[in-house]
Amino acid sequence: MKPLKERMKQRELTIGSWITFSDPAVAEIMARAGFDWLTVDMEHSGLSTGHAQEIIRVLDLCGVPPLVRVMENNADLIKRFMDMGAHGVIVPMVNSRQDAEKAVGAVQYPPGGSRGVGLARAQRYSMDLAGYMTWNREQSIVIVQIEHIRAVENLEAIMDVDGVDAMMIGPYDLSGSLGRPGDFDHPSVREALEQVYRVSKARGYLMGQHVVKPEPRLVLEAIERGIRLVGFSDDFLFLGESCRSLMAEVRARR
Repeated sequence: MKPLKERMKQRELTIGSWITFSDPAVAEIMARAGFDWLTVDMEHSGLSTGHAQEIIRVLDLCGVPPLVRVMENNADLIKRFMDMGAHGVIVPMVNSRQDAEKAVGAVQYPPGGSRGVGLARAQRYSMDLAGYMTWNREQSIVIVQIEHIRAVENLEAIMDVDGVDAMMIGPYDLSGSLGRPGDFDHPSVREALEQVYRVSKARGYLMGQHVVKPEPRLVLEAIERGIRLVGFSDDFLFLGESCRSLMAEVRARR
């Protein structure tokens, strides 16, 4: 299997998901489910950094690229998760070129960035710093989230930042920034989303989207719109929807 970075460069379709449960068994179950990548969600979960490190290790050992959605665009946080062995980060609320440059700088070592050098799991606990530096320069991933109307207004400037591998639409926060949280049929929300689709398609830019509801038809609709990096729901929604659906079927038949 080609590295995720190469697949992204070639605009191959990849489908991943979000992990919010702390039990590494959940990460292992999802890693065996066929996802192309999985993201440890540190922004909207109760996960600690210790939980994140264990989940990253499990995903890595299962051969599924581990990404981390960080809490904020913070160099100290990003450095820690990369040192744990994350293959890349998804950075929320990137609304300008400067925000995007900050995210890239936090992942890359000098001279391409400003990341401090540590000796942790990613560097094999000091046994392969040189190899990791080469890997980091060539294979680490930076995905920025487009989830505010200001980001839509600055879309092309963000796209011009070297080192950003993809954008990912955060539909709920984007609709919230327009005063219509979750109202994806509102004209202002539809227009903002369509603008993102139009610009990314015209520039051939790798655009991702988090399809929150665990419904395959929504994934297929996103793919039809040109989305090639699909975040498909998350662990608790898969569990909840499956439980409710199966119990409803049982109750309907008894």
